[in-house]
Amino acid sequence: MKCEWLRENIVLYVYGELADDARHELEQHVARCTDCAAELKIEQDLHTLLSRDRAADPTPNLLVSSRMRLQEALETAQQGGFFSRLAFDPANWLRQVRFSPALASAILILGFAGGVGTTYKIFGTRTVPAVPYSPTNTTPAPNDASIAGISSITQDPGTNQISIKYNTLSTQETQGSLNDQRIQQLLLYAARNNYNSGVRVDSVDLLAQKSNDLQVRDALIYALQNDTNPGVRLKSLTALGAYVKDDANVRDAILRALVNDSNSGVRIEALRLLEPVQADGSVRGVLMTLAAKDQSQYIRSQARTMLAELPEID
Repeated sequence: MKCEWLRENIVLYVYGELADDARHELEQHVARCTDCAAELKIEQDLHTLLSRDRAADPTPNLLVSSRMRLQEALETAQQGGFFSRLAFDPANWLRQVRFSPALASAILILGFAGGVGTTYKIFGTRTVPAVPYSPTNTTPAPNDASIAGISSITQDPGTNQISIKYNTLSTQETQGSLNDQRIQQLLLYAARNNYNSGVRVDSVDLLAQKSNDLQVRDALIYALQNDTNPGVRLKSLTALGAYVKDDANVRDAILRALVNDSNSGVRIEALRLLEPVQADGSVRGVLMTLAAKDQSQYIRSQARTMLAELPEID
């Protein structure tokens, strides 16, 4: 187990959402790795702070629907094609084929069907040019599974028109306003899955204009917590700042960025955005922790200043 895998799954562990075998491996790794043990301790402390004075537990229906959405997101995430997975873990495929005759038969049938389908695509199809967007354009939005990547996002100066080029078997382009459902779906896809950090920055920048939409807000929270580019995380953070008072999920995400983000600029901006809710119990607890032992002298000083402005707790 690598430390990077642990850091990606540590939140699932703390919230009891990790599978039993993965939980066991994580605990074994933490017992050997002092850095990861410290990371786990920080996340557990934050979880404890966030659990104080919280609203009632979510309903079972909300939990079920959230898990279904998470499962759907995991299933549609771009993790490499079939051949790349086969190349990286051939032993696992061989074990599955060995112990599952039905799977072996299915693979044989799929291979035959794939050969027929490829022949048809090569000899039976023609390239269709992209259709420019117009109010009468009824082209359906592309499925995530059919998109190989987003290659560019541009907005016409002075207008609400956005042009997005995306790749399937070949590069395609669609145009429309930010209110167009197709455009929003492509922007959400780009924010979560694209390998080009510049495209992710452009996507998050445009999505910030629709941050009142809960689906968009979830995508911004995801980018804040998971994107490897600090510029993308900073733009997501700025877009979420307006909802720190009213949305507990946004407040928790900003608190996590303040405690865990590796970029000092992101952490300082998170601290600034939390000023309107610094009297909140969970925020006060995090500020006390930062004021006592944060590695950044500036953040320690700012946390102490914010605490000094708060009234004493009776």
